[in-house]
Amino acid sequence: MKERQSGILLHISSLPGRFGIGSLGQSAYEFVDFLVRTKQRYWQILPLGTTSYGDSPYQSFSAFAGNTHFIDFDLLVENGWLTVEDLEGIDFGSHPTEVDYAKVFVGRRPILEKAVANVKAKGLPESYYRFVEENAFWLHTFAEYMAIKESFGLKSWTEWDDESIRLRRPEALEAYRQRLADQMDFHRVTQYFFFEQWHRLKNYANEHGIEIVGDMPIYIAADSADMWANPHFFKTDDQGQPTVIAGCPPDDFSAIGQLWGNPIYDWDAMKADGFTWWIARLRESFKLYNMVRIDHFIGFASFWEIPAGEETAVNGYRVEAPGFELFDTIKTALGDLNIIAEDLGSVTDKVIQLRDTTGFPGMKVLQFAFDPNGDSIELPHNHTNNVVAYTGTHDNHTIKGWYEQEMGEGAREFLDIYSNRKPDESINHAMLRLLFSSVAFMAIATMQDLLELGNDARMNLPNTVGGNWTWRMTKEQLNSQVEANLLELTTTYRRTNKKLVEKNH
Repeated sequence: MKERQSGILLHISSLPGRFGIGSLGQSAYEFVDFLVRTKQRYWQILPLGTTSYGDSPYQSFSAFAGNTHFIDFDLLVENGWLTVEDLEGIDFGSHPTEVDYAKVFVGRRPILEKAVANVKAKGLPESYYRFVEENAFWLHTFAEYMAIKESFGLKSWTEWDDESIRLRRPEALEAYRQRLADQMDFHRVTQYFFFEQWHRLKNYANEHGIEIVGDMPIYIAADSADMWANPHFFKTDDQGQPTVIAGCPPDDFSAIGQLWGNPIYDWDAMKADGFTWWIARLRESFKLYNMVRIDHFIGFASFWEIPAGEETAVNGYRVEAPGFELFDTIKTALGDLNIIAEDLGSVTDKVIQLRDTTGFPGMKVLQFAFDPNGDSIELPHNHTNNVVAYTGTHDNHTIKGWYEQEMGEGAREFLDIYSNRKPDESINHAMLRLLFSSVAFMAIATMQDLLELGNDARMNLPNTVGGNWTWRMTKEQLNSQVEANLLELTTTYRRTNKKLVEKNH
């Protein structure tokens, strides 16, 4: 039996702060302190990668690079690489609870360019050269990709009109490296800023007994350094263009399925190479996080493959994946890993067998539980110990929005009876009681649900582009009452972080 524990899901972008988007600065450290005071063990976040069109952290320019939007400017001032005056008069967006990605994109770049110029003029520290050496296997390719991509007006590599660099011919690479040397330096140095600040924050959290749960998308974006540099690991034509793309089949939620558009792995090629790319990806992930949630874990058993050019997922087909061999190889290379299997969706016997063979805990989401006429596996009385239970994920409604706008009357009545909800009890508190009382070893509440916010605080609406990933918490929302409620739930249902108890003694 695994020890009972709990945590909060809050992405870095949602932290409060004065630069338009959450950062790795003071508010992140204050959130760690909040988790300590409420005796949590985990801080779960979304992927930390760079984001592209649509601002989704699940569509990144690199499987390894960090999101430079999260670099904290105040920390750069402390380092002497910026001045307070450099930050004055910049419009990062004026809405305190929403990220304006367009203003963040435009406003941050000149400041980062100034910081890079300053650190280069003063002399790059020894820690920079160590960072470059330790991350050379992905860093130089990423810097090349971003600099060249910018030179083509931010177009994806599949749209570059110079075939020689699109196909990475050596003479073209050398020419672009010389012409764009300063731009490539910018991307290397800003990655150094990001990782320096991230590891400092992670160390602070770990030293205080808080562990970080990261999130790893199963697929990567076509518009990425990984795809550009390794087209042989994907199902592509002789120009490197994807011949098939990823998605989900039609189901009760969508008659046309979901068309994600990500390239599909050539699993035969990856297997022949000893799954080295996956080993590297997970090895680097566990440098960033204490635990990793793998998104769309069911795709390691089988996946939905859609011919490129299709406008919906209807004409896709299911293909088997070598999940057993993959995770066996990873375990041989890296040992036992602290992984959460996001097994939501069409869970087949093979998915269950793969999850149980690896021993990874699966997920249960309470918002999927309350069918008044059925006995859902998501209902708390059907949970098992080796499960991570959630009120909802980044793709769900908030509890309040779900209860008020989405549930039928019968489902609401069933939930009220099932939870023994009191007349004066909020629906959020009733759901959080069910979550924390579950036998699942790990309970994770979203910050929005803890704050009892409506659907205007929802993080993502799947199958839509624009308006997602924008919610931010204000400093004032994290008040003493919220703290007291979380602490009471945690202690009542015996989920207090034992590491913190030991530290306090």
